[in-house]
Amino acid sequence: MKTFKVMQFNMQFGQIWDETNADRAPIDLDLTIAEILNCDADIVILQEVEHAQPGGVQLDPPPNYTRLKAALKGYHGYFSYPKADPRELPFGIGLAIFSRTPLRDTFRLELPSSPVEFEFGGEKTTPTDRLLIGAKTTLFGHEVQLFNTHLLAYFMLNSSSERHNQQRQLVVEQLRRTQGPTLIGGDFNVSNRDSLIHQFADAGYQPVQTTKVTWRHRPFVLDHIFHSGHLRKVGYDVKPTRASDHHILIAEFEFAK
Repeated sequence: MKTFKVMQFNMQFGQIWDETNADRAPIDLDLTIAEILNCDADIVILQEVEHAQPGGVQLDPPPNYTRLKAALKGYHGYFSYPKADPRELPFGIGLAIFSRTPLRDTFRLELPSSPVEFEFGGEKTTPTDRLLIGAKTTLFGHEVQLFNTHLLAYFMLNSSSERHNQQRQLVVEQLRRTQGPTLIGGDFNVSNRDSLIHQFADAGYQPVQTTKVTWRHRPFVLDHIFHSGHLRKVGYDVKPTRASDHHILIAEFEFAK
């Protein structure tokens, strides 16, 4: 049986988990790299690769991605920032896909955020836009479409992505356009996972798992890998890690007969 392994990880720009002082925990990108290498996945899907800079400045070349790419020898990579925006908050930013097989037909799609007003640092602001990236690769003679996204956490703004569903709809539209084996990993930031699962099921996609918590701050399943019916899940694991405030989701697939 020919199988391949996929790793989904919101790496929080290398900031480790410290429950006593989560916001000021140190950055240890070496630990992030060690976790990725230890998973030994064929496909690696990462969110929050970089640390957002003041004023929305986007460092070029992106420093964390550059270090990851040098350390992940034998992998091909694709990275993109979202649209630069001076409102960007000092959290994680940027998406990456790594693959042991060459990537092609890379693309990015901006996902507009609704203008939900909230307060941060004593000032009122509105959220920045998010991003979907994609690429194709070939595994065991099959062309596979890969997607990666990080949606806005509307629940952190006392709202929900059911009420503001434009980002989710744009992602689903992309999924509906694909015709062959397709995977999407990401931090979907949906507290009501059932609504997300039903929405993606209507588009023909199934989640790897729906019960094991993937975020340390609240008991939510925010991180997912969804797959089309052309692929069959062989197994999965949610791996706790100190390398982020998110756990690692790993799944193994084979091509459906």
